[in-house]
Amino acid sequence: MNIITLSVLSLAMSTDAFAASITKGSTLKNPRVLSAIKLGLLFGCIEAIAPIVGWLIGSAGADYVEAFDHWIAFVLLVGLGIHMLLESRKKDDDDEEEVTPNTKRSFIATLLTAIGTSIDAMTVGISLAFMKVNIYLAAAMIGLATTIMVTIGALLGNVMSGWVGKKAEAIGGVALIFIGCGILYSHTMA
Repeated sequence: MNIITLSVLSLAMSTDAFAASITKGSTLKNPRVLSAIKLGLLFGCIEAIAPIVGWLIGSAGADYVEAFDHWIAFVLLVGLGIHMLLESRKKDDDDEEEVTPNTKRSFIATLLTAIGTSIDAMTVGISLAFMKVNIYLAAAMIGLATTIMVTIGALLGNVMSGWVGKKAEAIGGVALIFIGCGILYSHTMA
């Protein structure tokens, strides 16, 4: 996997966290830069750990599935991409919930959101176990992209909450589908 594909993958992995941060930012009256950076770092760190966990899980079984590993990567990435596309089409009934900053409950809700948005990165980590990829570089790039996107999303949440969040998730889904198809194509045509 080359650096361009890894960069696109990193951005795709950050889109659901970006959408969540826009929602979070829209609940804050005047989001501060430091608060947005803290939120970005929380999401970014969790998103960076997730592909490593997935990679460890995938590596445990990589020797057994080497002959058809590209099909597993294809199915996981395309399936995740389709899931993200479907999620981007859903209406959010829970976007109206009130979030009070600086409370323990708010932090736990934010932490659970960060973990929830990192599940896709763990799935990608499983896929990466079947390819020749430096998982630490991939995880760092995913974490950095997520940190930046979440920070921007939190700051722009008041302005953008209604029209960008779901579109970003849809774009990320399409990117994952293309990456999955590219992996399958490169292995079947090689």
